[in-house]
Amino acid sequence: MQISDRPAARVLCLDGSGRVLLLRWRDPVAGVVFWEPPGGGIDPGETPLEAARRELTEETGLPGDAVADTWVPVERDYHWLGVRYVKVERFYLARFAATTPEVVPAMLTGEERDLLLGHAWFAPADLAAPPDLVEPPSLAEVITLLTGAAGRK
Repeated sequence: MQISDRPAARVLCLDGSGRVLLLRWRDPVAGVVFWEPPGGGIDPGETPLEAARRELTEETGLPGDAVADTWVPVERDYHWLGVRYVKVERFYLARFAATTPEVVPAMLTGEERDLLLGHAWFAPADLAAPPDLVEPPSLAEVITLLTGAAGRK
């Protein structure tokens, strides 16, 4: 199995009710379905914040400029399409006043369109017993850290 440490950034989107947006993915190689915040790889010449903003818009249609320059480092060790990723990713914060902002993933790659199963807004308490796996497993702690970091900025 290949191991990668490709840099990436993710976005914790919180709606007006404090719920977090997660995307539901299917990995046909591992045969698993899981929930994960929007995000992805950092392109050459791109800063982590620029990547987080771009990925948010591509995967959700939500405005990238909603992503604040507030982040926490999150250790990751997961598998995706036969590759093991071991790295530290920046998780950024985006807040939306609307109770349920409309999510329209209009700029997905062909592969992403085939593997994205949908999205949902979760109350942090719901992450204790989600319907599928959640990545990273420490997501509830990441939310607490990130929202606390935003309060300190």
